Amino acid sequence: MTDFSVTKAQFHLPEGVIYLDGNSLGPMPKTALNRAKHVMSDEWSELLIGAWNKADWFHLPRGVGKRIEPLIGAEAGTVMTGDTLSIKVFQAVSAALQLRPDRKIVVSDTGNFPTDLYMAKGLLSHMGPRYELRVVEPHQVEGVIDEDVAAVMLTHVDYRTGQMYDMARLTKKMHDAGAISIWDLAHSAGALPVNICDCGAEFAVGCTYKYLNGGPGAPAFIYVRPDLVEKVDPILAGWMGHADPFDFDLDYRPGAGIDRMRVGTPPIVQMSILEEALKIWETVNLRALRARSIELCEQFIEGIEARCPELKLISPRSADIRGSQVAFAFEDGFAVMQALAARGVIGDFRAPDVMRFGFTPLYIDAEDVAQAIEIVADVLRSKAYVEPEYQKRGAVT
Repeated sequence: MTDFSVTKAQFHLPEGVIYLDGNSLGPMPKTALNRAKHVMSDEWSELLIGAWNKADWFHLPRGVGKRIEPLIGAEAGTVMTGDTLSIKVFQAVSAALQLRPDRKIVVSDTGNFPTDLYMAKGLLSHMGPRYELRVVEPHQVEGVIDEDVAAVMLTHVDYRTGQMYDMARLTKKMHDAGAISIWDLAHSAGALPVNICDCGAEFAVGCTYKYLNGGPGAPAFIYVRPDLVEKVDPILAGWMGHADPFDFDLDYRPGAGIDRMRVGTPPIVQMSILEEALKIWETVNLRALRARSIELCEQFIEGIEARCPELKLISPRSADIRGSQVAFAFEDGFAVMQALAARGVIGDFRAPDVMRFGFTPLYIDAEDVAQAIEIVADVLRSKAYVEPEYQKRGAVT
């Protein structure tokens, strides 16, 4: 059984802070700083360019991918890390269209993270007028999956409400229609058990700076089903995805297997920090994590609804279809979240009125949740949020 008091001790959490925003940016593992220092002072500083071989920088993207594989239920050798989530979305959508050349429609939903939609729309707009990104409400997705659809691109857990799709059932629906499945696991990986292999999905992507605690700008990952990966001819033919990058051929030849999903030179310092963060998962049972996450979310929902009736729950009430976050709607939600942060409770806000709170058992416990409920209730009761200082919006909300 996972001892979450042990995992909590492995993170740096500022004193007096209850951090309920790990669904946006995970806190720093305590060992991350020394790992970054080691890479810079012992590898980059002393080995210089020789570190690509002597410190094995070159294979780090694959090695980090191997650590992510069990967290998403992927087969060995099917996950590659590097680049950003936007790039990985582009890779997955372009590869899906290659696999269904006679189809021109990509389906997504209004709950998808905007960057996924931006990347898909940008790609399709340059492929010709017959190509279409069809965006519908989440409850309409299943009804529009038919034999004209090339691919369906969905975020497994809605970034705003936390609503979670039944991945296995929907993937089967896609396959029955002959469509390719693309799952964004940004709010799933590290939050709950995922079995990408068992459901037979063709592609999955995700970021690593949320529940995986890789730090701001940590590299993203992509999964490709192993029976399909050799059929993918990457549109983004970067030199690191070449079969022999240091032959410096003028013609591109894709690497073997998942290696072809590399694009540019990997961010070694950032990737090293991510690898360090992923070591924490060696002691974590994902089923125990999920059970504790549900307990914390239920505790928060019950407490907030009892103390703060002015807040409207917009996350699913059933834990079976909810990820590891809880969202409430409130007209002055932005100001409330600023007032809470000033009191040490950090969540975040999503326009127009969504207050999000993430519950990560690795470093959040029942006592934290109880204190957070009290502080939320006090901020609303006292109307502390009406102060002018809490109305000002920065570049990031």
